[in-house]
Amino acid sequence: MYAASSSVSVPPRPYRRQLPGTGPYLDPSHSGRARRTAALGHVPPRGRLDVSGPQGAQLRTAIASVHRICPEFNPVQVLRRSGRSVLLVGTTGRTTAVAKCLLDHSPAWAERFRREIAMYRAFVRQRPPVRVPRLIAADPDNCALVIERMPGRVAASQRHPMEPPQRTDIRAALSAICRINQWRPPADLFDAPLDYAARLSRYHELGLLTDRDMGDLQKLLLGLSHAPGRQAQGQFCHGDALLNNVLLSPSGAVLLDWDHAGWYLPGYDLATLWTVLGDAPVARRQISQLAQAAGPAARDSFLVNLMLVLTREIRQYETAVQRTMHDPTPVAPGAIPAGEEQRLLLRRLHDDCALARRAVRAAVGTR
Repeated sequence: MYAASSSVSVPPRPYRRQLPGTGPYLDPSHSGRARRTAALGHVPPRGRLDVSGPQGAQLRTAIASVHRICPEFNPVQVLRRSGRSVLLVGTTGRTTAVAKCLLDHSPAWAERFRREIAMYRAFVRQRPPVRVPRLIAADPDNCALVIERMPGRVAASQRHPMEPPQRTDIRAALSAICRINQWRPPADLFDAPLDYAARLSRYHELGLLTDRDMGDLQKLLLGLSHAPGRQAQGQFCHGDALLNNVLLSPSGAVLLDWDHAGWYLPGYDLATLWTVLGDAPVARRQISQLAQAAGPAARDSFLVNLMLVLTREIRQYETAVQRTMHDPTPVAPGAIPAGEEQRLLLRRLHDDCALARRAVRAAVGTR
């Protein structure tokens, strides 16, 4: 949630074809190498807030909403700001804390913010098997949240890393994600954020899924509805298992941004991680092995998740490319990269979706 982001002014990503052994179905060959990503250290907060001008009024309002629930919070600097929210880093006594305040109070964003608050409150009652920031204070009505600031560096500073992260970083992130996927909290403590049937229908209506895609995925979903054991019950997932939501520290990985967490078909987090690791074929192969280790039902749920995640990413980046064509204004750091970088990434996502589509059809053929 509060990891710093790198600049979007980067050289274009070279197009790379899909390598053997990296797809949703395994084969014996694999290749690829990991390179070092930039480390983001945990720097103590310092400096002064500028609350002058029109944007300063928003900051003053945000700080006031934080002080209503946490009077001892002393804001020091703006960590990140967008049109929807602002992140303030400061202190509460001897603790370094991060305050998140919603600026866009539209119903969809307010509901998402309240969901994140509900997750942190649930973690107070039921401790997850991974490190998460400690909740300090929260106000769901005014959409303000204060949590402790965890030390560490992000596993990757971009949603889709330009260069493969270090294998040790991927391994640490994957280990944390697998631990949260194996967690079995009380079923009534968390809900299911994703309606699979409704999402499929929506993507089909938008023309993002063909008639055959729709039919194949519905067949897999029908088979999964009759699967025994945990495959039918679902799996607890982070819901947004991106490397820029993982902080790495000597004491272990920390997972951030829990507003999408809940019960999913098994393999949703693995599908998300597979999607953003397009330049890390060895990691993709490992993820595919993990997704299929529990048998055909686990494979099918992973493929359904993968098609939905890839389709969502394609839709998001196609919208960003169209926006860039009509508005050449540079986007803020941490947003979707612009220009040629977007188009090359979109091309890779379409190739990945074609690969997943073939895997889905092969899975339907084996039923």
